Amino acid sequence: MIKDIDTLKDNINFISKDAIRGLDRGISVACKLSGVILDDIKDGPTQLYYYHYRRMNHLLDNIALLLCACIEKRGYRALPVAASQTIDKERHHGLFSHKLAAHRAGLGWIGKSCLLVTPQVGPRVRWVTVLTDAPLETGQPMSERCGSCTECVDGCPAHAFTGRRFREDEPREARFDVHKCYAYQRREREHLDSILCGVCLYVCPHGRKE
Repeated sequence: MIKDIDTLKDNINFISKDAIRGLDRGISVACKLSGVILDDIKDGPTQLYYYHYRRMNHLLDNIALLLCACIEKRGYRALPVAASQTIDKERHHGLFSHKLAAHRAGLGWIGKSCLLVTPQVGPRVRWVTVLTDAPLETGQPMSERCGSCTECVDGCPAHAFTGRRFREDEPREARFDVHKCYAYQRREREHLDSILCGVCLYVCPHGRKE
C-alpha cells in the first residue's frame, strides 16, 4: 500500500481528474509468474511465455475488480488500473507505472532492467494497482540490492539497458532504450507468430535462486 500517489496519478492520461480525485492511496497486487515457463527462456523468447504473460494480465485485472468490489462494499471508493495498457505507442508508455507504485509501497526495488525486483522471487512477477481513499496502512520504499550485478544488462539480446541505477527523478530513457527492445521483438516475430522477450526476467539472480 502506498500513500502520496499524486505524482503517479499525473501519468493517468485517459482517466478524468474528477474520477481519481481523492484516491490518494494505491494498493499494489502481484502474481508470481511460472518459474518453469521463465526458465524455458534460457535459449531465447518463447510463445509459451507470451501466452502466460497475457493470461496473467487478465488474472490481475480480475483480482483488481474483486478488490474494488470489496473496498466499495465497506463504503470507500476504489478504481482498478489495468495491468497492461499502452497509451503512447510511439514511446511505448503504459497507463500507469505499477512498478514504481510497488517500489513506493516497499515491495521491492527497481533494478537496472527497469523491472521491480522483489526479495522473494526477483522480477518474476506481474503487477496491478487499485487506487482508493480507504485509510489502509502504507509501506516505505525499499533500497536497491543489485549491487555490482549486471546480468540483466549483459544478457539483454537487444542491448537495450545502459546499466544505470534507478533514480525516480530521471526519465526511463536514461536506463532503457525501449525502441531497441521492441525492434528485437519485431525481428523475433518473423519466425514466431507472437513474442515477448523476457530474458531480463530469466537471468536475474534474485529470481533464479538455486
